[in-house]
Amino acid sequence: MWFTIPNLFTMLRVLMTPYILIELSRGEYMVAGWTFGAAAFTDTMDGYIARRFHAESRVGMYLDPMADKLLLSSIYIGLMLGHAIPVWVVAVVFGRDLWILALSGIALRFTKFRDLKPSVWGKASTFAQIMTVVFITAAHAYHNSTFGAIADGLVWLVVALAGMSAGDYTVRGIRVWRHSRRACAGDNGGVV
Repeated sequence: MWFTIPNLFTMLRVLMTPYILIELSRGEYMVAGWTFGAAAFTDTMDGYIARRFHAESRVGMYLDPMADKLLLSSIYIGLMLGHAIPVWVVAVVFGRDLWILALSGIALRFTKFRDLKPSVWGKASTFAQIMTVVFITAAHAYHNSTFGAIADGLVWLVVALAGMSAGDYTVRGIRVWRHSRRACAGDNGGVV
């Protein structure tokens, strides 16, 4: 079922995303930061309501992570356009996401593997990206050098975790591929 309260919260997050991107690109960090906080609240609420009132839906299962990825990606684009984060950092973040998307597509197309859950490195990478956004927007909104120093350190953590998670997904993909090939060889009586 599409029309559920959790899905409405998710759609609200999607609708907030372009506004946050525009405000960041204009250097309006206070407004963008608080709107990002409101968007994060909708993410918390949709999950809580879905679990608490058994309102999970198949649409929500796909829509929620897509809304999250759209929001975070748009924020990084906005930060780049507002000159708060270097282009190369955004390229690393997007490169990691595109690499993982490509690996997932290959797994779905050429194997029977369907358990595409995020790894611990993937979750850590996403968390670091979110915390980086929080500290960058806070540093600019409040003109706080301490927040700025923390943000600078977090940027390097984002880059490191992007590489580590991309490597982890690659290793996992190779294992799935090898397992799939062995299974095919077994099904074909040893003929590949």
